[in-house]
Amino acid sequence: MRRTTGARWGRGRAATVAVTVICLAYAPIAMTELWPYARPGAPALGEWLLGRTVSPEFVAEAVRDRTGPYGRSLIPLIVHSVLGGLLMLLGPVQLLSAVRRRIRLHRITGTVFAVTVYASMAGAALYLVRTPPAEAFSGAAFWIVLATILVGTVGSVTFGILAAVRGFPDLHQRWLLLCYGFLMTAPLLRIEWGLLPSLYPGLGLADINRVAIMHLGALVSFGALLASRALDRRAAVPGLTGTWCPLPVRVAAHLAGAAGLVWITVAFLDEGTAGRRLLLAYLVPYAVTYAVIAARAARGAAWPREEWSLHLAALCLAPAFSAVTVPVLERTLGLDRVTALVAGVGIGCGMLAYAAVAAVSLRILYAREVLKRQREFADLSATPAEARVAAGSTREGARG
Repeated sequence: MRRTTGARWGRGRAATVAVTVICLAYAPIAMTELWPYARPGAPALGEWLLGRTVSPEFVAEAVRDRTGPYGRSLIPLIVHSVLGGLLMLLGPVQLLSAVRRRIRLHRITGTVFAVTVYASMAGAALYLVRTPPAEAFSGAAFWIVLATILVGTVGSVTFGILAAVRGFPDLHQRWLLLCYGFLMTAPLLRIEWGLLPSLYPGLGLADINRVAIMHLGALVSFGALLASRALDRRAAVPGLTGTWCPLPVRVAAHLAGAAGLVWITVAFLDEGTAGRRLLLAYLVPYAVTYAVIAARAARGAAWPREEWSLHLAALCLAPAFSAVTVPVLERTLGLDRVTALVAGVGIGCGMLAYAAVAAVSLRILYAREVLKRQREFADLSATPAEARVAAGSTREGARG
């Protein structure tokens, strides 16, 4: 048991250090990324690094392709990127202050963090509103994924605030970790800008983005889940009985997921080399995530197993959700089949992970409501007996 606890603590510490390093390294990149678009020749750390890890031609092509879309909303985007860099610094402070129970520091920086999230996302929202999906950088699919991340980020920080105000620290923790997971898509995307060109020589930044969005939603939500489970060491939640994922539910989710995966696989294979590349970028991370969550859901104490099971069901349903979303995007937004396919698959895992956190939150709230009603019933049941005891004591006193 001690070895297991020590190993978990070591992995958790390593993950915290890795996330902190990424955030601290990305903060100056985010803050300076859009300066050259406002003033050509202005220093930008991200461009400098990308030019040396990939090629100056790759950077020049990226700048050329982004200049038009970014020019319509440059000031909101600069606000978004500068504040995004600030969020990269505030995130580790929030995590470490929570772990070390520095309550006052955590509340102060948490307030700053929430306000900064809203302001940064407002800048991104202005860009998306002013830019038609077809004219956005990397196309309509990338626009849809960005819009989904924006809604998920704002929604999760809002639910996190409400949970803190209502006195639910465990729910607050889950929602804020998911929020930060969505924010981490920005630095992780930049890492893929530097790594994927070596795997796919000749691909431009727009195509690299399409490969990345196949799995970024799944990876960041999976990371948020791992962090939530590492910080929540409860074996049981008072009032929680039974499961919301009995065998019929698990079987149905797996069957729906399998059907969705088959449909997605066939759809991508029909698109030739580009489709196979996107399919691989989706299936490999999905399979790894599924294997880890399924293994955790099959063992352990009651509460961890229940949370893993809810996330497993959501992960299984993600491909089915994507398959259903594709024709909806085609008809409502007038997209071609390939664009709708990339967008539908790109948002599936992230949206279902969001739904899973909502289900976990409802599960905890329901357990607390059950416990509250049990206590109220116990109090009501005890009242007559207490009254009889009190009455008997009064009579004995009168006799004495």
